Amino acid sequence: MTSLRKLGSSDLEVFPLSLGGNVFGWTADEAQSVAVLDAYTEAGGNFVDTADAYSAWVPGNKGGESETIIGKWMRARGNRSDVVIATKVSQHPDYQGLTAANIKAAADASLRRLDTDYIDLYYTHYDKPEVPVEEIIGALDELVKAGKVRAIAASNISAERLQESLDFSDRENLARYVALQPHYNLVSRDTYEGALRDVASRAGLAAVPYYALASGFLTGKYRPGTTVGSARAEAAAKHLATERGRRVLAALDEVAEARGAEIPTVALAWLAAQPTVAAPIASARTVEQLPALLAVADLTLTDEDLAKLTEASR
Repeated sequence: MTSLRKLGSSDLEVFPLSLGGNVFGWTADEAQSVAVLDAYTEAGGNFVDTADAYSAWVPGNKGGESETIIGKWMRARGNRSDVVIATKVSQHPDYQGLTAANIKAAADASLRRLDTDYIDLYYTHYDKPEVPVEEIIGALDELVKAGKVRAIAASNISAERLQESLDFSDRENLARYVALQPHYNLVSRDTYEGALRDVASRAGLAAVPYYALASGFLTGKYRPGTTVGSARAEAAAKHLATERGRRVLAALDEVAEARGAEIPTVALAWLAAQPTVAAPIASARTVEQLPALLAVADLTLTDEDLAKLTEASR
């Protein structure tokens, strides 16, 4: 049985791979999404990541489709207390921004779509520097005190604003961020390493990286001369044009062969081994894509493996 990881200073304990819900209602229809959710939880997974804006970018969608699918699934399975649900505020077309009024209204809308009376982990999706951290933290604290949110977290925020938020929480004895969701993977390290990771490390925050597989590039299916039918193919394939991208692929091939593991498993295992990281996020459109993601829970890379991948990704 895979051991769960504690999420920062919270009482939340999570599987070492968070299932990304961004594809639910987008590249995975409701039936596919339910099948993936079932397979993930049957394998021991308990940490599902979504956002109120998923998937407003799809023609005909309004936002909230992913939350609605997850809510219907939890109701049908009767498993609400067995899963840790993370969602986010600030980007839904009807609930833009991080004013106190918007945070509270958006949380209520998410609770309705998720068909639940509490959110386990509530992220500010994109920081809004024009809103004082005092207003943001104050609103989040009210949600925690009301029992609507168990723990709070931040995503897409500067090191300075993150530190300012933590300082305010500490000074006023209000709810404090326990986790951070940064853009971080083998071909995008400077988006987290440095000042932002330093703040997270000092504050004891758990990192839950998104784009953990670089839009699919780190699955290894993007190679020179190949065409991949995916909504994210363009974003993934751009890494092939870089020297670093090609070096990383070569190192992943080498480590995967030596460990008898699949390439995405190795890429996620490198990420999971980095300081502060609790659980990388990866999404699956189909059940068939899940085993290579779930296998990260059982793969421990050697120091030599980690050094090889780290060097290739510089």
